[in-house]
Amino acid sequence: MDDLILETKGLSKQFKGFAAVSDVDLRVRRGTIHAVIGPNGAGKTTLFNLLTKFLPPSSGTIHFNGKDITNDNAGQIARQGIVRSFQISAVFPKLTVLENVRVALQRKAGLATQFWRSEQSLHKLDAAAMQLLEDVDLASFANASTVNLAYGRKRALEIATTLAMDPELMLLDEPTAGMGHEDIDTVTELIRKVAASRTIVMVEHNLGVVSTLSDTITVMQRGSVLAEGPYDVVSRNPQVLEAYVGVTEDA
Repeated sequence: MDDLILETKGLSKQFKGFAAVSDVDLRVRRGTIHAVIGPNGAGKTTLFNLLTKFLPPSSGTIHFNGKDITNDNAGQIARQGIVRSFQISAVFPKLTVLENVRVALQRKAGLATQFWRSEQSLHKLDAAAMQLLEDVDLASFANASTVNLAYGRKRALEIATTLAMDPELMLLDEPTAGMGHEDIDTVTELIRKVAASRTIVMVEHNLGVVSTLSDTITVMQRGSVLAEGPYDVVSRNPQVLEAYVGVTEDA
């Protein structure tokens, strides 16, 4: 279907006989926010590792924009427009906020491996970097040392560096992990903002964030898909309630 940007069929990953991901059929519609949730050990991060080819699948297929990318490597996946963030904020603490974004922009500018270039020669990227910082409300911190940023702002910076790769599909792994309420609200609104022009798949433990942002939710348990649908349907599913809080249909 034309509105599907990402689709997996029978996607599985085994480690010495243990099925971390088992026969997952995932269908992500273009221009939506699709959440993947589930208890600890459900296989969510392994699924992300398969989609971005940090791990090869044991079986199954992955299609992006209708093209089979199952056998592509991580670099090829990124170049096609699938870019991922991680649970732990991945920024350069000794660089300024602007310099972090500029490093991410170097790949697009054809300067990805030229770290020995002079500072002055990279200033042509500053305007684009500042625009990205404006997009994530960090422009006023452009010259600040990244190590001094509050945790929520570091996550916002990571989203900016992800956007610098010009992704068509963003995979966000636990974007609000470890945050207080104020930072969660800020990052939630940021995700909503950047989703206006791209598709997002996110693994997220905070069900408040999931209910606020998601168009579709896939619930995983023990490596398999337990349920799928909009939040108001999934949240009433007896199997989902049992998996999360131990509530059975007869309770």
